[in-house]
Amino acid sequence: MAVLTRAAASFGERFPATPLRIYVEALGGVAKAVLDGQCQLGVIGTLPLSVPELVSERLLGVKIVFVAAPTHPLAQIAGPVPECELARHVQLVLTDRTELSHGREFRVMSPRNWRLADLGAKHAFLLAGLGWGGMPLAMVARDIAEGALSEIRVEDEPDGREIMPMSAAYRADTPPGPAGRWFVEQLKLFAAEEPANILLKTGKQLGMVGAVGIEPTTS
Repeated sequence: MAVLTRAAASFGERFPATPLRIYVEALGGVAKAVLDGQCQLGVIGTLPLSVPELVSERLLGVKIVFVAAPTHPLAQIAGPVPECELARHVQLVLTDRTELSHGREFRVMSPRNWRLADLGAKHAFLLAGLGWGGMPLAMVARDIAEGALSEIRVEDEPDGREIMPMSAAYRADTPPGPAGRWFVEQLKLFAAEEPANILLKTGKQLGMVGAVGIEPTTS
C-alpha cells in the first residue's frame, strides 16, 4: 500500500485534472473489475488461474507472515509449529467474492476456518485472538514489534515467511493510455525502492490475497 500511496501522490501532481478512483478488493475482486472494465488497472497478487485476457507486469514481492495474538495457544509454542497443530485451531482465511478462484484454496491449513472478505477485518480478528492467519508483513510489523501479535513459524518453512509477487494488470485489448502507463511506471519505480522487493526464488509464491483497482479515468 505504501507503493500505491506514493504513486497516487505523484499522479496527483503530474495529472491534476485527471480523476483517480481506487477500489480495494480481495482475491479475484480486482481481476474481475479489470476484466469487466470497471477499472483500467489492477494491482494484484499472483492468482494461479489462466486469465488470457489480462496482461501483467511485475512490481514487487510482498512478505507474508503467519501471526496470532500473544494469548493464542499457537503463540505459546516455542520454535516451529507443525501443520498438524495448526489444523487444531481456527484459521482466519481471506475469501473471494468472485467465482474466479472457485474450488481453489490458498494456504488453508486448518479444517477449522473462518472466511472473511476484507483484510482489515481479518487483521482486527487476529488482534482479538479469534484465530491465526497470514498477513502482509508491512501491515503487521508494528503489531509484532509492540507485542500485539506474535509471529508463528511453520515447521519445514525455511524462514517462516512467504513471498507474494504483486503485479500491475490490465486487459490486453485495452492497454493503459499515457496517464495510465505513467502510473504503472511510477508503481515500478517506487516498488524498486521497497525493502520487500526481493527475488521471488527466495520464497514460495502465493495466490492473490489483496489488491486494488484503478478506474479507467487514468487513461
